[in-house]
Amino acid sequence: MKNAFLITIILMQVALVSCIPYKDTLYLQNKSQASDSTQVIVEQQKPYRVQINDILNIRIKVTDQENAEIFNPIGEGNLNASAGERAYFDGFTVDLHGKIRIPELGEIFVLGHTSSEIEQLITERLLEEQFKETANIFVTVKLTGLKYTTYGEIGNKGTRILYQERANIFEAIANSGDIPDTGDKKDVWIIRQYPNGQQIHHIDLTDRRVMQSPYYYIQPNDMIYVKPLKQKSWGTGTTTLQNIGAIATVLSLITTSILLFQRI
Repeated sequence: MKNAFLITIILMQVALVSCIPYKDTLYLQNKSQASDSTQVIVEQQKPYRVQINDILNIRIKVTDQENAEIFNPIGEGNLNASAGERAYFDGFTVDLHGKIRIPELGEIFVLGHTSSEIEQLITERLLEEQFKETANIFVTVKLTGLKYTTYGEIGNKGTRILYQERANIFEAIANSGDIPDTGDKKDVWIIRQYPNGQQIHHIDLTDRRVMQSPYYYIQPNDMIYVKPLKQKSWGTGTTTLQNIGAIATVLSLITTSILLFQRI
């Protein structure tokens, strides 16, 4: 009986240790201030600069629109194709040399430029080679959505596209099924593409100060990785109640085994 009591105490301690703390399941906690202030200055997002393999949506409008039809995608093809597929075929992909090819204008170097800068480059080329200022040229350049990939301990893994100009990390995670209690919200990895390669950035989603991080807003082609907590690898429950249930099962097996050995 003493051994059984000792085993029970040990298992109860294991249950308490192996539970996932409540504070580790909460987003945006106020860790830096004693007061319950909710005013946080959000990091101002810098203009995105185009990278290799980005797909640009370019539209050119002039006074006589028939003269600009050659520059704009016709939009023919499979009408049942997804928006992402149509963007791939109708858009302008930045090649490995950082250039795009536009009908009549040829190649334009766009790597590292913002959308506004590319609009200006195209407008200048049109004025030099195709139109006069009286044509009232209006050029718009946009990314064909924010494409990002999630994997690890997250609801829905895979690649998704948000059709908006900007989105923060919480929007991206919400669109991917959220992070379960077994996911490490304190150390989420953002793997970001740069001209000289990829870099890993770490952010803590349980701290309100994440909104001041330069990585609060996602960028095209970001990869978001969520590590599992150690409690998952231990095979224990996420709550005390679940662990008590597991312990009760173990104790029942131990008691049954002891009784069987005593009868032998």
